[in-house]
Amino acid sequence: MFDVATITGLHRTTVRRWHQQEIDVPYEGFLGLVCRQHEQNFRLWHEEDIARSPDVGDARIAEVKRAIDGYNQRRNDLIEQVDDALIAILAESGSRPAADARQHTETPGSAIDRLSIMSLRMYHMQEQIDRQDVDESHREKARAKLRLCQEQYADLSRSLELLWADLLAGRARLKVYRRLKMYNDPSLNPYLYAAKKSAA
Repeated sequence: MFDVATITGLHRTTVRRWHQQEIDVPYEGFLGLVCRQHEQNFRLWHEEDIARSPDVGDARIAEVKRAIDGYNQRRNDLIEQVDDALIAILAESGSRPAADARQHTETPGSAIDRLSIMSLRMYHMQEQIDRQDVDESHREKARAKLRLCQEQYADLSRSLELLWADLLAGRARLKVYRRLKMYNDPSLNPYLYAAKKSAA
């Protein structure tokens, strides 16, 4: 069953573990989907660190950019799969939206994605606090940012709990909004299909 505390615990546990060992996905079913989606954010975070490095050559930047596009595509696909799975869970539970059920601007899958990113941000902000090669001013700025992250994380977690309660009670409806990313599709990306046409 859907449980926000279990999801956020998964995020925090795997962020710590994946910084110490190879990435793994030790979950099945719905939590396996959540973990695989979280994995894409973890990979994206670290590729983007490389992309912003001023001493990385053009060839490496191109390689990193392609990796980022791939991770981002999988991340978005998995957000949709999380929402699809939640629609199935709601159907199995017998929950049906009332005729006047409200539509939310953000799906649970999108909120879970934001919590995943926030768990990464908090982990890396704590790293800044623990650094020994910076002054106290740097650490204090990081502490202030971490406190703000923790507040936002708690707010988002509570909002997701309330949304799920509303979905179960039929007060809200869940509809998956497909992201329809175009940049990785050679038939939809103008640069790619123009290049293919000129090469023919």
